Amino acid sequence: MYTGTERCFFIYNLWIKGCEWSNYHYYKKAKAGYSKIDVNVSASIQNYATKLKTLDADGRGRAYWQAAVNDKADPNKHQIYQFDWNKDFNNPILNKVIYPEFIDNAKTMRPANTDWFDAISQNSIIQSYDVALSNGSEKGNTMFSVGYYQNKGIVRSSKNDKFTARINTDFNFLDSKLKIGENLTASYIKNALTPVSDILFTSLVQQPVVPIHTVDGGWGGPASGMTDRQNPVRLIEDNRQNSSNFYRIMGNVYADYNIIPGLNLRTSLGVDYSGTYQRTLRKSYVSGFLADPSNQVTNSQNYDGNIVWQNTLNYKLTSNKHQVEFLLGHEQIKNINQSFLAARQGLALETIDYAYLGAATGNTLNDGIGSGNSLLSYFGKVNYVFNDRYIASVTLRRDGSSSFGQDNRYGTFPAFSAGWRVSEEEFMKKIPFISDLKLRYGWGKSGNQEIPNNANRALYAAIYGMDPTWDFDSGSAYDISGSGSGLLPSGFTSIQRGNDALKWESLQESNFGLDFGLLNNKITGSFDYFIKNTSDILIKPAYLAVLGDGGSKYINGASMRNKGFDALLSYDNKFSNDFSMNLTGNFSLYRNEVTYLPQDVLVSYPGNGTDKTILNRPVNSFFGYVADGLFQNADEVNSSAAQPGKGIGRIRYKDLNGDNVINDKDRDFIGNGSPKFTYGLNAAFTYKNFDLSFFVQAISIKVTNEFKTYTDFSSLWTGTNWGARTLDAWTPANPGSTIPALTLIDNNNEGRPSTYFIEDGSYIKLRNLQLGYNLKSLFKSKIQNARIFIQGSNLFTIKSKSFTGTDPETPNYGFPVPVIGTIGLNITL
Repeated sequence: MYTGTERCFFIYNLWIKGCEWSNYHYYKKAKAGYSKIDVNVSASIQNYATKLKTLDADGRGRAYWQAAVNDKADPNKHQIYQFDWNKDFNNPILNKVIYPEFIDNAKTMRPANTDWFDAISQNSIIQSYDVALSNGSEKGNTMFSVGYYQNKGIVRSSKNDKFTARINTDFNFLDSKLKIGENLTASYIKNALTPVSDILFTSLVQQPVVPIHTVDGGWGGPASGMTDRQNPVRLIEDNRQNSSNFYRIMGNVYADYNIIPGLNLRTSLGVDYSGTYQRTLRKSYVSGFLADPSNQVTNSQNYDGNIVWQNTLNYKLTSNKHQVEFLLGHEQIKNINQSFLAARQGLALETIDYAYLGAATGNTLNDGIGSGNSLLSYFGKVNYVFNDRYIASVTLRRDGSSSFGQDNRYGTFPAFSAGWRVSEEEFMKKIPFISDLKLRYGWGKSGNQEIPNNANRALYAAIYGMDPTWDFDSGSAYDISGSGSGLLPSGFTSIQRGNDALKWESLQESNFGLDFGLLNNKITGSFDYFIKNTSDILIKPAYLAVLGDGGSKYINGASMRNKGFDALLSYDNKFSNDFSMNLTGNFSLYRNEVTYLPQDVLVSYPGNGTDKTILNRPVNSFFGYVADGLFQNADEVNSSAAQPGKGIGRIRYKDLNGDNVINDKDRDFIGNGSPKFTYGLNAAFTYKNFDLSFFVQAISIKVTNEFKTYTDFSSLWTGTNWGARTLDAWTPANPGSTIPALTLIDNNNEGRPSTYFIEDGSYIKLRNLQLGYNLKSLFKSKIQNARIFIQGSNLFTIKSKSFTGTDPETPNYGFPVPVIGTIGLNITL
């Protein structure tokens, strides 16, 4: 509803009396002169307390045997496993899984039972050190801080080092009429370029029968019949030498001049620049049937940033019970981004100290891009307060963005708010238990221009022909030499259509609020009800193939409405000098629906694009088939609607339109991925020098658990490892299972979107638990504070019994949010 600046103005208006007191308190402290040193030290350990349960080598063999037997296929035709069984498909009995001497034809890999997760994981050690020095007087204030943070990741060799420095100063001149100050932050981060996501994923799906190393010390890898999943240990070791260097400088300088009493002119110039440099070595390798004989050195660098210039003229007028504030402002923002990449193959030595572009002799690759955009804004605001009871505010912004065409480059965004401090009325002062009561209302319109800088332009590119295995060939020339260089005699390819009519996405919000305090503000709370209407949503929709290359373009599409309610209730009491307590609970819910859907964007949202669209439904709706249990016997199979691939033990899908055929016409909206509600509880207790606090968070939500394609099925990823749930799949001897019978061929298309993958993702989590003790009483020096603490994060999760994954917060990921334990020390001198 409001930009950051507008929201600050709005809050300032509603709480103007409190803000004035706070500023006065700070001024008095500064005038008296003070100095302070803060030191914060902490060390943490984080790990994955649990992970997805996968099969060991023997379990993987038994699951394959069951799938083959269910298909009435000879399980001993497997490339690796052989089975001692009774060869009776009607009453199959497995005696033993038999392993070969080697799992590959080259006889380099003996069968193993590798716990890939154990091989790639470690307890992560996190360290953090911060020191801050501050000093103040009537002439000015200074604050300087430095910090160091190190995180040795959960995956071996992953690491993050961060150094930060910050300095803030302000000084008064001309009898305090002129204030000049600056805020500057510099940071440097060095990250190990370990492909953590790939490593974690492959540690779940790489088959355990694959060894880490070959018999001669080389890398183990997938054998015949397996998918091309890498050896995750190799991914670690072959990337140890690679790192990324990131720097960032952010800050601003400002001057604030008091022209006459109440009239201030302020100008501010801010910058935020960051850059990244990487020099990486890709080593040659052989890992099972995966191999790359070439090596490569790559240099890449990019930088991006912005310059912000802002000027404001502010006038405050106070007369008796009236307080008026006028603000006029101007702001310019320029954003830029550039990147460059060069790579070369053919290094004689595979060491990072040797790996420079000039040392390589093979193919040369290069690439580079640049972009930028600008914003220009004018704004004005009027605040009015009468007798500290009645508050009103009006804002008007005029924002222009280079991301839109000339016809719609500018947008106008008004806002207003009003508040009534009811507790200041005479009739309310007679009610002793009401300490504070405020009513407020706000309405505002804001804009969104988060699209690519060239979204409104027609774009063309010179593209070499490409391998069409995974995508269609969009190239405009055939690279006959394979070098990725040379002339393009056939010209350019259209990659995007222009749209001069593109305009700002807009959001209009109304907010009704109530704030209260009871019993001398021991009990406080607030209630908010909001309505948000978003229109002209910026989107790049799918387009008809008949339009050919470059048919895509950005347009203003759907509209939607959000309505919601937020509640906050807090109890704060000091029972004695030794004991105090604070309890704060919050509750939120919102409902969402798409209110307008142009024809151009129908296929970009869930639905069939004809009679079943997302219009008047939540934007996070699920669309698919309704799974109706498993076929238990031949009679059920024969009496059901025509369904390609149906059979005993297979998933049965509902015939929603009653035509006795299961096809795409039987898809429907089958759920909503938006939370029904969220709530939480913050608690803090102090007893003498001890303090205890915790935070509990909860959410009620439906999620799609797409990782069930690995945990429940043997046919969707036949060459990977599977989840331990496959051992409990349906068989005639286990008819109560809800997991479909194992098979090697997905004739029933059971990976299709359906209610089978929708689960209750609701949970309650202990987000944080901290116990501290203040040691200052042990010191006779001028130590203001010396607190030691221990802390745990994500210590436990209560989830629905029906959720089959590891963590409902990350339903499509095989690992939960990490558990973190921390010990720390805070000292103030």
